[in-house]
Amino acid sequence: MTLPERMKFGIFLGPFHRVGENPTLAIDRDLELIQWLDYLGYDEAWIGEHHSAGWETISSPEIFIGIAADRTRHIKLGTGVISLPYHHPLMVANRMVQLDHMTHGRVMFGVGPGALPGDAYMMGIDPTTQREKMDEAFGIVLRLFTETEPITYKSDWFELNEAMLQLRPFTKPYMPIAVASVQSPSGVALAGKYGASVLTITVPRDPSATGGTNLKFLWNVAEDSAAEHNQTVDRFDWRLTVPVHLAETREKAFEEARLGAGRFLREYTEGTNGRKAAFDGPLEEVIDHMAETNSWIIGTPDDCIEGILKLEEQSGGFGGFLVQAIDWAPRDRILNSFELLARYVMPRFQGSLVGLENSNQWATSRQETLVQGRTRAIDRAHQVYADSRT
Repeated sequence: MTLPERMKFGIFLGPFHRVGENPTLAIDRDLELIQWLDYLGYDEAWIGEHHSAGWETISSPEIFIGIAADRTRHIKLGTGVISLPYHHPLMVANRMVQLDHMTHGRVMFGVGPGALPGDAYMMGIDPTTQREKMDEAFGIVLRLFTETEPITYKSDWFELNEAMLQLRPFTKPYMPIAVASVQSPSGVALAGKYGASVLTITVPRDPSATGGTNLKFLWNVAEDSAAEHNQTVDRFDWRLTVPVHLAETREKAFEEARLGAGRFLREYTEGTNGRKAAFDGPLEEVIDHMAETNSWIIGTPDDCIEGILKLEEQSGGFGGFLVQAIDWAPRDRILNSFELLARYVMPRFQGSLVGLENSNQWATSRQETLVQGRTRAIDRAHQVYADSRT
């Protein structure tokens, strides 16, 4: 079996809001979305940290999670991710443990080196050292979570002098941990080193496609790294992140997100971040190209089900499906897309339809017998009533 009995569903919230709109209302919509997902039964939401480039406007996932936790009941909330080279490890550990208590165990700890080059540049961080800094800081944070003796440690960028946490984790031994994997194998290698889950936040494509991500290779790296460090990793804790927009018909889905999707790719991914152009045709055809190449899932719930099954084949199996939340369609259409996914896609991968389908099949196969019994019961009721009147 290459998929779990119950797959986890959630979102990866950068967020992505086009420059030019009211940022306060954009953050309000992000919070509204989390509440909507909680109502619909989604399992989790991962919140990003960014400090530049104008589109991804949440600088502190911890603050956002604190507000979102107070407005929700069930959904788990993760940092997706804290960029560890930007922070002192003691501060990171303290904030996460506080959230662990305040959410009564609903928080998850996702880490990364920092994705936007502008962030590191403004803080004077050499980008070639970010992954090493993440590794070093992650190890220290996990020690702070688990060790009770004071820790003294001197790095070339932070220092601990008999440091310890006065508040211990609410979740034992600590909250779920995850490492981001974007464009290189370093993320999955680090996840294996610490026995963490993996958040693959790239655009999964067929490995034969130009610029595609070889998902099976990534997981092999994670398993090899785990074995090397006497750790274990669970394929069913691996989450894959894909942009998704659904509607009642394929035509509606494409039209609802057509302009916003083109702007997202051209203005932000390529225009702001300088990534190589994925498609050199008209802006209005960007969404068609990205869907045709399996980079995005656009269409109906059935198209989404098919897309998840393709990911299963490309990856060899995974356990979590995250929608990369992009503000690329009207607000009500975005909320509708998530509702369609919850109603018609999630049940197919969570085992919640088995009993209903079996019961329906049982009733259908015995229809003649059951209808005859009902008819006899009604006839008898009429006869009993008639006899009582004579």
